[in-house]
Amino acid sequence: MSLRLVDLCVDANDPVRLAHFWAAALRWAVADETSDVVRLVPTDGTSFGIEFLRVSEAKSGQNRVHLDLTTTSLDDQHETVRSLIELGARHIDIGQGPDETHVVLADPEGNEFCVIEPTNRFLGECGRLGAINCDGTQAVGYFWSQALGWPLVWDQDEETAIQTPTGTPALVTWSGPPLMPRLGKNRLHLDVAPSAGSSQVDEVARLMDLGASRIDIGQGDVGWVVMADPDGNEFCVLGPARPSSQ
Repeated sequence: MSLRLVDLCVDANDPVRLAHFWAAALRWAVADETSDVVRLVPTDGTSFGIEFLRVSEAKSGQNRVHLDLTTTSLDDQHETVRSLIELGARHIDIGQGPDETHVVLADPEGNEFCVIEPTNRFLGECGRLGAINCDGTQAVGYFWSQALGWPLVWDQDEETAIQTPTGTPALVTWSGPPLMPRLGKNRLHLDVAPSAGSSQVDEVARLMDLGASRIDIGQGDVGWVVMADPDGNEFCVLGPARPSSQ
């Protein structure tokens, strides 16, 4: 049994604006759009989408999850940074050194992301979305490898990364300790769903055996199950029909 990764979900005060920013950043397409929920679908072979969900709470503190965007040349990197700043991004300092070759930006709602240099070999085979880059332990990398059935493609110095068995982009990576402090509910979380031949009930039980826990974030009576991985990060296990989780 295994799960499939359906979406990376992003809390947003203005889902329409933020989704269209990221559609331009990733060169992905807008599939579904309302004033409260907007879903992007990949154009680069990535196996999951990104969904932007309206929330009233403003961002507070640095996110535990950010995106890494790849570039094909120095000109592409410079043009990507320039165009995204025109769309509402800004340069930020999260402690990166002066010699770093990637560029750290924040999107219009303050979510951190990196524009990676073209010489980066680790993400060299990925599409525009190179990685979902997570602050997390080695154990949580092992957890997600088993949960999704994605093999580890990196496991050194407590840093881990996984990729689909077919090698389709993008990676999901964990940077190892120390972990950033939790400042309430994460603004980015994963939505997963049972693969063919399994069920939501079976997968929830399997995830709990792997070290996840069921949690209550005030979701009420919904068709998905809210859980936390071994590092305490929220994620949702969807039912047979893929609803939008919040």
